Amino acid sequence: MILTSIDDLQSLLAQHLYVADRGLATAIYLALKLQRPLLLEGEAGVGKTEVAKVLASAFDTDLIRLQCYEGLDINHAVYEWNYARQLLEIRLMEASGAVDRQHAAGDLFAEEFLIKRPLLQALSTRGTRPPVLLIDELDRADEEFEGYLLELLADFQITIPELGTIRADTPPIVIITSNRTRELHDALKRRCLYCWIDYPDFQKELRIVTTKLPNAPLRLAEQVTAFVQELRATDLYKAAGVSETLDWVAALVALDRQELDAAAIEHTLGVLLKNQEDIQLMQGARIAELLDRSRIPNS
Repeated sequence: MILTSIDDLQSLLAQHLYVADRGLATAIYLALKLQRPLLLEGEAGVGKTEVAKVLASAFDTDLIRLQCYEGLDINHAVYEWNYARQLLEIRLMEASGAVDRQHAAGDLFAEEFLIKRPLLQALSTRGTRPPVLLIDELDRADEEFEGYLLELLADFQITIPELGTIRADTPPIVIITSNRTRELHDALKRRCLYCWIDYPDFQKELRIVTTKLPNAPLRLAEQVTAFVQELRATDLYKAAGVSETLDWVAALVALDRQELDAAAIEHTLGVLLKNQEDIQLMQGARIAELLDRSRIPNS
């Protein structure tokens, strides 16, 4: 699919139920046109990971996801050797009397014995449609892992000592996300385009809700969105993201609620807030206060 403008991209994202403002759409468009990795930062639940999922769906291509965590290493992110197959190959060589140490090492460290992990898979994909490589929550990985990514992000290649350098025929679409639990290094940021995704305003969040959950009563969607907007302005340990807003609306619809009231909020607050102290803070009079401040006039 050929995109000729940012408007085309916004329309394509909207067709796949993703609401992107002009700033985010511009960043994605430039990343696609310039074949540059895109680093998306923002609070959890604002739609960073969803960008990669929607692009893969929109372009009808593979989504290759690397979920980052503390202790992530090359063996789990890039490649490792299939030691079991190598050992079996050695025994077959011994049984046939064909063991030649000079050539065995080269035979055993060939690509057929290589187990490709997400990063190498993204570079090895053949075809006209590049995959979407999602490096999710990079801030959870160790700083050393960032250093390993620099070659991939700059040149779309990875060096394997036993094989040499493997370079992508067609560069993958690379989306990196970070919740900013720690600062990423400047060296990594220089290799990427950057966009911060903030919590949406009322109109954008309402549009997201009605797009994702078209069967939800409009009145309920408006009330929930307004309440969440007020809730984010309070002093909570963890504010609710857009994903929690969607979960909450879906839960209220499942309970056949047509409008939002204090009882419904109190009984379902655990869908919206995921911290016990925050839930306790929002009990009783505080719920009534926020509900009153967020009240939408009857249409």
